[in-house]
Parts: sequence; C-alpha cells; structure tokens
Amino acid sequence: MTTADASAVSSPPFGRALCAMITPFTEAGSLDLDGAQRLAARLVDEGCDGLVLSGTTGESPTTTDAEKSDLVRAVREAVGERASIVAGVGTFDTRHTVELALATEKAGADGLLVVTPYYSRPPQDAVEAHFREIADAAGLPIALYDIPGRTGTRIEPETLIRLAEHPRIVAVKDCSYDFLGTQKVLARTELAYYAGCDEHNLALYAVGGTGYVSTVANVIPRHLRSVLDAFDAGDTAGAARLQQRATPLIESMMSAGLPGAVTAKALLAELGLPGGPVRAPLRPAGREAVDGLLAAYESLTAG
Repeated sequence: MTTADASAVSSPPFGRALCAMITPFTEAGSLDLDGAQRLAARLVDEGCDGLVLSGTTGESPTTTDAEKSDLVRAVREAVGERASIVAGVGTFDTRHTVELALATEKAGADGLLVVTPYYSRPPQDAVEAHFREIADAAGLPIALYDIPGRTGTRIEPETLIRLAEHPRIVAVKDCSYDFLGTQKVLARTELAYYAGCDEHNLALYAVGGTGYVSTVANVIPRHLRSVLDAFDAGDTAGAARLQQRATPLIESMMSAGLPGAVTAKALLAELGLPGGPVRAPLRPAGREAVDGLLAAYESLTAG
C-alpha cells in the first residue's frame, strides 16, 4: 500500500459511521428544527461521526430549497464540529442542483451528496457531464449517490473511474447492488466507498470500503458503530456476529415493503424521539408494521 493509499484509508473524507438522518416535521407538517437539533445531537453522542441530511431518508423530494438550507444551519449549530455534515443536493435538473450546492455550501455543510439525475434516464456521457458540472461549480467535496433502483440510471463503474479524476469527487454512497462493480472501482480509484444498504455495511468495509451511510442508524447508531469498531480491532468474528444480530431489524426497516423514512420515523416515535409524520405521498406505517418493527428493535437491544 502506498503512502497515499494509507492516508486515504486512515482519513475518510466524512468519517466512517454516517447516519442518513430523517428530517423531523411537526404534527402540522412544518420543518421541526428543534427536533432536528435534538436528534442530531443524540446521533453524534451515540457514535455517528457524520450526518447526511436531505437524502432519501430525509424525504428530500418533499422539502423546499429554503428548508434544506435551514436544516443544515440548525444541525451545524447543534453538533458544531463534532461530526461532518453532508447534505443532499441532487435533483433531475443540473442547473437546480448547482444552485442547491452553492446554497448548501453557504449554509455550512462539509460535503455534498449528489444523486444520479432521475426520471429522464440520461446516458452515461450525460450522467458524467452532469456530475462534472456540479463538481466544477461547487467548492465542497462531493459524494456521488449511486442508487439505480430509485433513479432508473446506474453510474457505471467505468463512469465512476473517470469521475474519480475530478479533485472534488471524493466518495460514493453505494446502493448499486453490484458488489463486483464496486470492487472494480475500489481497485482502480481512491474513492471513499460508503455502504448505502445496511445489509452491506460490514461486507463493503471488509473489502476496502470506508464505512456506511445508514438509515438504520437513526435508531441503533451505537450498535452499527460497534460493527466497524470490532472489525478495526481485528475481531472479525465479533464484527460478523454484531452485523448478523442487526439483520432482523435491518430487514424489518429496509426490506419489508415500506420506505426507510417511514420505518425510521415509526420507530423513533415509539422511542419518544424526534421525527414526526412523513410528508405525502408517503404515508405512516400501520399498527401491525409498527409492532413488527418494535419487536425487532427490542430483540436486538434486549441484551
């Protein structure tokens, strides 16, 4: 391993244990900045060294540009420099994404999360041009968000390898479900790779990933952090056991037919923590789903 490689591993751009934080709303449906500050402080206290705001779990399609900036400012005030703040700015419109990136930088974020343009399904040369235009305009480091199941368009490995040459494109949030493709990019670039699917947290870390951006961390931040800590301490069997213990809750929250924003907010409500309702078109979890989530959570945290 070269000195540069060692530096890349030891100094991840946004930390290792990142939470894809929900966006709290009041019962009337407005942005709950006080709740966001309380939740953010708790997440950092419980082991998160980075917070990702206004991502998929943060219901970014339903929050306004002003709300996104207000959220960054409020969370920065709450956590100070104890954790990095990465803010989602990706849209299907390149020009709008650039505007959001500049506003987010001004609001105090440390980095940007930029998703592949959705709905229009651009070809790879257009995807690459989109990301380059944003990176050229922005002054913050960028994590590319590869989640073709939602956007309809992959960031192909060869595209990622070319984009890694840009000095401000430093990371990937990986929801591609292409583990081979991910390893090809890891082998040929210095991009920091974050698991975006909680069931891959340990697996990606074990092959050279940087950490995770986790929805499930909204409710079990300390447990998920312990998986990485055990692996770093050389206790790979212990790390595997901890990851496996979390599997039923991960499945309940992420693979039971409801979006993570819905399941995370349902559990937070049961735990008396800030969250509030989801915004339409999402709808709250029903009682049966909530009971299942709570049972999985209590089984994990019982001992």
